[in-house]
Amino acid sequence: MLSDLVRHPAGKIAQRIKAMGEERICTSLVVAAELRYGAYKKGSARLTKQLEVVLSALDVLPLEQPADYQYAELRTALEQAGTPIGPNDMLIAAHAMALGLVLVTANVNELKLAYVKSNTSSG
Repeated sequence: MLSDLVRHPAGKIAQRIKAMGEERICTSLVVAAELRYGAYKKGSARLTKQLEVVLSALDVLPLEQPADYQYAELRTALEQAGTPIGPNDMLIAAHAMALGLVLVTANVNELKLAYVKSNTSSG
C-alpha cells in the first residue's frame, strides 16, 4: 500500500490515510527497506524523494523482540503446512502480529495465509 502512496501521493491510499488519521499509520523497518531498495533500483530521483517524504511522515517501527519469536512460530507453522511465504513477507507479518497491529497490504494471498495459519496454530 505504501508503494502506491509513494507513486500516487494524492491517490486513494492518501485519501484513506487522511480519513483515518495519519497518526494511526505506521510501517515496519522491513517495508521501509524494501521500498528504498525499489526506489534505488529504479534510479529515479523523483521516486526516491517522494519515498523519503512518505517515510518521514510515518513511524517506522524497529524490528525488535518479540518479533523473532513470532517469526519462528509463523515460519514453522507455514513450513509444516507446506505453505511457506517469502522471507520479507514473513518478517512483515511476524512484526505486525508481535505488536498486535493490523497489517494492511495489497499482497493479500501470501499474508492472508500467514495470518490464518498463525491463528490456527496458536489455538
